[in-house]
Amino acid sequence: MKLVIQGKNIEITDSIREYVTQKIEKAVTHFQQMITEVDVHLSIAHNPRINSKQTAEVTIYANGSVVRAEEASESLYASIDLVADKIARQLRKYKEKRNAKQHIVPKGIEALIDQPIVDQPNVDDLLKDRTPELPPQVIRTKYFAMPPMSVQEAMEHLEMVDHDFYVFRNEETDEINVLYERNHGGFGVIQPRNGNGHTHNGKNNSDKVAHPQSLSSV
Repeated sequence: MKLVIQGKNIEITDSIREYVTQKIEKAVTHFQQMITEVDVHLSIAHNPRINSKQTAEVTIYANGSVVRAEEASESLYASIDLVADKIARQLRKYKEKRNAKQHIVPKGIEALIDQPIVDQPNVDDLLKDRTPELPPQVIRTKYFAMPPMSVQEAMEHLEMVDHDFYVFRNEETDEINVLYERNHGGFGVIQPRNGNGHTHNGKNNSDKVAHPQSLSSV
């Protein structure tokens, strides 16, 4: 198992590296056979007087899947403890789902696929009084394997990455889709459409694009 430890606005000392290694190895001790790499990212706010949080983020690559957890507190060591406990719970959940996985699509997923998603957003509503701006530079780039999967599988992955959205390649259309948690419960799927308002499979997609509640950076 490969363990990578990186820091932002912080020097990774031998004591920090030793502490992280001890905590992470203990958290993944029962799952090492399925894990290929563990990335740990530690960071401290650029201006501690404004934001004193110290963050520990762990990303685990296991059998082609990604399991992620993040915690922040006033103490870096406390954040490491919290994220180690959280990633252990995430891995247990992942293993249980993997062992008990069934290839039957639940009715809830059929409804998600078959029923139109309402609340199509208006661009002006989304922007309101804000002016669209691009960041001055790319802050962080990540690369992920993206094998085709079903919506059901995407939902399972969403639970593992500690985000409110998940980007995946839909196995039915071979297109990139975004699965997200809706404001009022349930899930939505954002699909690309061409100029005539139809999706890849030829169906009208005018009511398929729903308002994502938060598309924070991966």
